[in-house]
Amino acid sequence: MLNLDAESLYADLRKGVRALMPEGAVLVGVWSGGAWLAERLQNDLHLPGTHGVISSTLHRDDFGSRGLSSATDATSLPFAVDGQHIVLVDDVLFTGRTIRAAVNELYDFGRPASVALAVLVDRGGRELPIAAAYAAATIELPSNQRLSLARDPGGLFTFEVEALT
Repeated sequence: MLNLDAESLYADLRKGVRALMPEGAVLVGVWSGGAWLAERLQNDLHLPGTHGVISSTLHRDDFGSRGLSSATDATSLPFAVDGQHIVLVDDVLFTGRTIRAAVNELYDFGRPASVALAVLVDRGGRELPIAAAYAAATIELPSNQRLSLARDPGGLFTFEVEALT
């Protein structure tokens, strides 16, 4: 049984993200787990302004089979993307397809100066040449299992592991 302490990993992620952020950089979280992380990081790092949220829905290579998600996962970037240093935050990095789609969506809004990726967990299994600049943990998980970040009503993080059928 996998036993990951999401709160401890979040503390490591916070330190890693702080080190990745040049002066004036902004956080953008990938919907949904990455958005939760970016929201909390924004507060805990005492960053000015607000974080952004990016949806990968419209750029996914499986869009035809998945279709549109709910309206709650819409992209919201409350700052100009052009020339901006961006730290893209996600909960779990697996194949790289979600990150590829999120970066495509980001570039629909402009051309950032740089994009660095920070993730809570890198579980391997990459299908695309995508790598995190910072990962709080690197694990191995069978491809028939999904690792998801969960958030309780108080904002504390936990992980859920589910078998894929």
